[in-house]
Amino acid sequence: MDVPWPFLLLLCALHLTTGVSGKHTDHRNLFTQRVCCKRQSHFVYIGQDISGSPVSVDVGICRSHCGAASRPSHEAGQQEYSKHSSMLEFLRSKKPSCGMNQVCEPTGMRVDRVLLLQGPREVEVIEECHCEIKLTQCIRVPALRTYYSETPYETVIDVGGCSRSKGSPGFSCVPTKFDSALVETPNKVDLIQTVVACELKESCYRVPYVEYYYEIVHHADGVKEERLKEIDVGRCLGGCTTGNRCLLSPTDPEMCHLWAERQSSSCVPQGYESHSFLNQHGQLRTVLSITSC
Repeated sequence: MDVPWPFLLLLCALHLTTGVSGKHTDHRNLFTQRVCCKRQSHFVYIGQDISGSPVSVDVGICRSHCGAASRPSHEAGQQEYSKHSSMLEFLRSKKPSCGMNQVCEPTGMRVDRVLLLQGPREVEVIEECHCEIKLTQCIRVPALRTYYSETPYETVIDVGGCSRSKGSPGFSCVPTKFDSALVETPNKVDLIQTVVACELKESCYRVPYVEYYYEIVHHADGVKEERLKEIDVGRCLGGCTTGNRCLLSPTDPEMCHLWAERQSSSCVPQGYESHSFLNQHGQLRTVLSITSC
């Protein structure tokens, strides 16, 4: 039976329209669907609970590499492509990592409280991951933490963090100024430390830490004045490590399969200065402040 030409043209038009619209839908967010930056399970042993049973928590880890790490040969690539019906399906099967200027980072974390024999312990758990732009400047970046998840006291706080930018050898982007936030709990109010500012510092560095004292000052005219004295006594943060702790590394210098144990070397004050003043009882008091670590 002969099919009329107008009917054939109509069928072709419908087929092309469906194909084009379908292809458009398939291409939408294709890179987002293919990018391999996702949370994977990573269990960590944290101790024993109050019954004496071992406790392991899936804290999660963000992975930006999936499948085989080796680059396939040209023949292997042709064979792999021949298994798929189209280039679109072939591309869908690929799962590249984040871009050259991106890193696979957690998008949100929650803080779980686990009751152990040694007492309560806080554990940070990764919930989701995504590709984040790799920053070259040392700045404070948002870091959301969920406290008391799935309870009436659930609270999300931006505790802040520092970008992973590197300066001169031996320098890192580290927190230098802190603040605090309050979280309501069934028993009390918890004080959560937050990061306000970051700077490029050595691994062992000094941060400001202000203390206030009452000071008595005697003026030349015989007047005695009581005023508030502010002293930045400082604190030492970070740690001291020597040499490269990586014992087994692949071709990528930023990856390490086996790390040596960290040597116990703490960051301690190196220089100090003294501040002397009369306290409220008229006695001479001396306070030491850290100048370097």
